[in-house]
Amino acid sequence: MQDSAIAARAAQVTVEQLEADPYPVYGWLRRAAPTCFIPAVGLWFVTRYDDVEFAATHPDLFTAELDDSPVDRTFGSPTIITVDGDRHRELRRGLDSKYRPRQVQQYIDDLVRPIAAEALDRLAGRDTAELLADYLEPVSVLSLGTVLGVAGLGAARLRDWFWRLHQGVINFEGNPDRAQIGLACSREIDEELRPVFDRLAAAGDDSTISHLLHSGMPDGSCRAREFVMPTLKVILLGGMQEPAHGGASTLVGLLSDLAQLDAAADDQDLLAAAVEEGLRWVSPIGTQTRQAAADVTLGGATIPRGAAVGALVSSANRDETKFDDPDRFDIFRPRRANIAFGAGRHFCAGHAFSRAQIRIAIEMLLARFPAVALDPASPPVFRGWEFRAPRRLDVVLHGRARRHHRQPRNRTES
Repeated sequence: MQDSAIAARAAQVTVEQLEADPYPVYGWLRRAAPTCFIPAVGLWFVTRYDDVEFAATHPDLFTAELDDSPVDRTFGSPTIITVDGDRHRELRRGLDSKYRPRQVQQYIDDLVRPIAAEALDRLAGRDTAELLADYLEPVSVLSLGTVLGVAGLGAARLRDWFWRLHQGVINFEGNPDRAQIGLACSREIDEELRPVFDRLAAAGDDSTISHLLHSGMPDGSCRAREFVMPTLKVILLGGMQEPAHGGASTLVGLLSDLAQLDAAADDQDLLAAAVEEGLRWVSPIGTQTRQAAADVTLGGATIPRGAAVGALVSSANRDETKFDDPDRFDIFRPRRANIAFGAGRHFCAGHAFSRAQIRIAIEMLLARFPAVALDPASPPVFRGWEFRAPRRLDVVLHGRARRHHRQPRNRTES
């Protein structure tokens, strides 16, 4: 049972409040009720770093297999994020061959840099830009689309899929309009990618879809597309969300503090630190959702068996016991691992891809437009709690006194 005063205040939390800015709610919960049921979204919120990590790393107590998941309702089942055990290992096997950090290092520069350069060329001669629509999202969706094997669909189509899919996936409150948007998009993807699956089932290549179908299978055989397709939709969503929107949040942090911006622009180690800080400061994907497999006492409350649990990595990444002054963006803070990509067996398979893509996109932007600045007429406004990012990132491409810029270097170089 929850304390009646805590329960009464939790009942006042609204979806709109979380969408506008969840961090004051999370801060209150970490102090007063670190594990707490939030009726508006039907989830037990787990908000402290250690408790979030515990929930994510104890599948015997907190299973990824929910009786009712907005992910499964939108994408179908199984998905890599809503199964455990053998099915999870089977799906993970199809991704690891393409997304392990060592493999990513071999192809990421040759993949991302030409896409980013072309996007930056389109900004040449302009005074202003909206970096999400004009740069970060196109780079993200085309980079991922190329690896998946669907880049031919174009950036506009892939961006549209992301925005419609995410309406269904964040629909913890059961909004029928959001549900319909997500389902319609999911069905559209099934139809659009049918010939792609037909081709790759017959003759594989090095794309992610082909690896999902064939990796680890006996020669000449492949997994059923019904088994693979829901996970592909997870990749379409998360693989576009984390690099583009994590990059946008990182840029807001850097462009709001010119000392940090200049330091990161000239130093590869600090640029990598800026990416990690951006992911911590505003985690692009806020929740690992679980279901209690038994009555579990965590964070001073007992979560009943069968209850849906939101392990809030976004809240954990602002836990005051782990990060000093956690609401502040600071690339110089002492290094400590954040859990923006989750924890445990469901740690994001694409983390190395996402981190590298963000770093390359920011590095190339600052090299091409070293005087870029936030547009004072249109400051960034963040939205979302399950998926959070600035809705727009309006900049003036030549907005401040031009600084001397040199190629970013490693701090270990002389």
